[in-house]
Amino acid sequence: MSKSLLEQLKEVTVVVADTGDIQAIEAFTPRDATTNPSLITAAAQMPQYQGIVDDTLKGARGTLGASASAADVVTLAFDRLAVSFGLKILEIIPGRVSTEVDARLSFDTDATVTKGRELIAQYEAAGIDRKRVLIKIAATWEGIQAAAVLEKEGIHCNLTLLFGLHQAIACAENGITLISPFVGRILDWYKKDTGRDSYTPAEDPGVVSVTEIYNYYKKFGYHTEVMGASFRNVGEITELAGSDLLTIAPSLLDELQKTQGELPRKLTVENAAASSIEKISVDHGTFEHMHAENRMASEKLAEGIDGFAKALVVLEELLANRLAALEA
Repeated sequence: MSKSLLEQLKEVTVVVADTGDIQAIEAFTPRDATTNPSLITAAAQMPQYQGIVDDTLKGARGTLGASASAADVVTLAFDRLAVSFGLKILEIIPGRVSTEVDARLSFDTDATVTKGRELIAQYEAAGIDRKRVLIKIAATWEGIQAAAVLEKEGIHCNLTLLFGLHQAIACAENGITLISPFVGRILDWYKKDTGRDSYTPAEDPGVVSVTEIYNYYKKFGYHTEVMGASFRNVGEITELAGSDLLTIAPSLLDELQKTQGELPRKLTVENAAASSIEKISVDHGTFEHMHAENRMASEKLAEGIDGFAKALVVLEELLANRLAALEA
């Protein structure tokens, strides 16, 4: 019997579940899992996870005491909820979970470092080795510098909302563990900007971007892992077979699992080594110049941070309403 595309993909790439839905993670047996504010907010509204939300709120109330204001309880629960989901996920997967720093801190290096340390402290207090957690940070210059500090403390990071080679190079030069270039969001931008309805998988701008980053890293011997993310279709995924990791939403994991056929490996260290790429050193000035020149990366990074920040506002409101109901 022939293997599914998902089975074949797992032979050449580490498959990661891109969801906060614990039942979906159980169904697809990925090695790792990633979450973000939008995914946690969505999961927190699912009836089957109401217990996690309620337990987190009750724990926050217990920590602060009966006299604490509802606003303070919600703030503490908000800080703890992503870790609460992360702990449940780590009971299922053998590898790592990514937990994101508040997107509203994306341009504040010191605050991001502090929040990263707090998240790891919560995991370690629950008995989880820090090697099983990736602190997820937006790939602004300030975020990359914060991640560099955390990496030196043995706190591994996943730099997200990554759309350009300049961001990827800065991450690699700062010793970041892993990056998440956003394939589908790059495609979205180009379709809107050009008016094109579609691209073939091989010419998909997001696929081209991740291929460029993968080849750059492998040619110059960087150890930072490349994890393609934010996919719109199966073609984008199969065209990146061979990437270090790919984080995939449950709907596309299901499609891959149900589809038979040959899955050739597209990305290899050998091809990267043979490629003709010029090495670039990215300091702060170079980063800002390249970022300003890359209209897509500039717009999508700002849009992504704004979207995650709005999801966090929704989550805070959800927690406030749920606390009121619990304590009515």
